[in-house]
Amino acid sequence: MAVLHPRRVAWEGARTFVSAANTDAYWWLSDTVGHYLGLMYQLQLCETRMRLQATAEADAIYAETGAWRARLDELLDTHPATASILTQLISETTSRLP
Repeated sequence: MAVLHPRRVAWEGARTFVSAANTDAYWWLSDTVGHYLGLMYQLQLCETRMRLQATAEADAIYAETGAWRARLDELLDTHPATASILTQLISETTSRLP
């Protein structure tokens, strides 16, 4: 069994979620995040998508990635067992990205 470093999982998750937010993979990710992580994370992903679509600035991508890293860090601190779920989400989402 591989050892999952929570900070690395949070970073990869943040990058993947933000990358997927503006693609067709968003629809799958949104449903899956809602199912496994909860409605609040699903709503935050929707807000990320709307902010990214509202601006074409690269700074928005960095800001959203930072916000997601903080969210996922907190999630992993309070619920360490979600690391394996997040890892699976990251892997599946990455395979769905264009």
